[in-house]
Amino acid sequence: MTITEKILAAHAGKEVVRAGELINAKVDLILANDITAPISIKEFQKIGAKKVFDRERIALIPDHFAPQKDIKAAEQCKMLREFSKSHDLSLYFEVGRMGIEHALLPEQGLVVPGDLVIGADSHTCTYGALGAFATGVGSTDVAAAMATGECWFRVPESMKFIYYGKLNRWVGGKDLILHTIGDIGVDGALYRAMEFTGEAIKALPMHGRLTMCNMAIEAGGKNGIIEPDDITEAYVKGRAKRQYAFYNSDKEEEYVKITEYDCSKILPTVACPHLPSNTKPARDLSAISIDQVVIGSCTNGRLEDLREAAMIMKGRKVNPNVRMILFPATQQIYKDAMREGLLEIFIDAEAVVSTPTCGPCLGGHMGILAKGERAIATTNRNFVGRMGHPESEVYLSSPAVAAASAVLGRIGSPEELGL
Repeated sequence: MTITEKILAAHAGKEVVRAGELINAKVDLILANDITAPISIKEFQKIGAKKVFDRERIALIPDHFAPQKDIKAAEQCKMLREFSKSHDLSLYFEVGRMGIEHALLPEQGLVVPGDLVIGADSHTCTYGALGAFATGVGSTDVAAAMATGECWFRVPESMKFIYYGKLNRWVGGKDLILHTIGDIGVDGALYRAMEFTGEAIKALPMHGRLTMCNMAIEAGGKNGIIEPDDITEAYVKGRAKRQYAFYNSDKEEEYVKITEYDCSKILPTVACPHLPSNTKPARDLSAISIDQVVIGSCTNGRLEDLREAAMIMKGRKVNPNVRMILFPATQQIYKDAMREGLLEIFIDAEAVVSTPTCGPCLGGHMGILAKGERAIATTNRNFVGRMGHPESEVYLSSPAVAAASAVLGRIGSPEELGL
């Protein structure tokens, strides 16, 4: 079996599962946010459930329109708070204790290798970086799982992506996954497990792995996953709140498709409007002027992402025609960035540093685009109207390219700044 099949089999209480098989499986963690949880809560009440299956396995995180941007957002967040209080949930994260959900849960050791995690958010697939099976589901499935502790699945076919060769300067996990999506398309892995492997992945630090698995859904994937190893162990040791298990794919297992990439040929990559698959090398887009830069989100709001941006911004200023907004993904990341002096670098560069929130990524608040405006962002989607006006444009990139673009006032690369 593949690593994905092994985790699903273990949670379904079966020795073997095969692609296409329908199973019921026990879940280790359920999560939802201030947009999706209210629907789940209403459905939970509608089916007559009196209590949750486990008060320590349900995480409710107001992060999309929080801090609450208007009355409707406040009402949504209030539902989470009241439901959490009435069921004595241990994993409710209020503003001030919260972070962007897919950065917060791994950081807090609440997702561990070998887990089966479902979330009412499509980027739940992020946790595959830890060697867990994690996938987004509908709010009604979350409601049923909150009551029963189980969810149904169709076992996905697995695709293997092998990355070999040495990464070029300023190329990281974001460039690898954008290159991959550009190659296979936004439906190239539809309802399939995307297994990332090869020497370049084995050398990739955890923050790069989290970024890659985060965007598996942008290729249509059911989940993204990386076999756990020493890097995984170093990350989870000391933070894991539960026992964990390392699974790996059998050598003789067959994949529906195997794709190989020579990383020495992959350059800093940008996804152009209006699809994550519309990719081009950053160096080919130097004629594109920008109005806004966003660095953050569940894709690239980790401490290492902020360090990368700070390396480029140090001693420089944001272009006078550009506004730059940074979102540390959790309170801990915010504190660490503050201690390291990163926030001072950004503020000295005349950028804005925000509280942890999903904010502009989904066109929510704190960075909405007007008609005709262009942004380059380290977020994960650039569909029409994603970050504001339907006639605005969003370009997706790594923190390095986004930061260099903030200085240049147009899409560009760190090399243009002599870095």
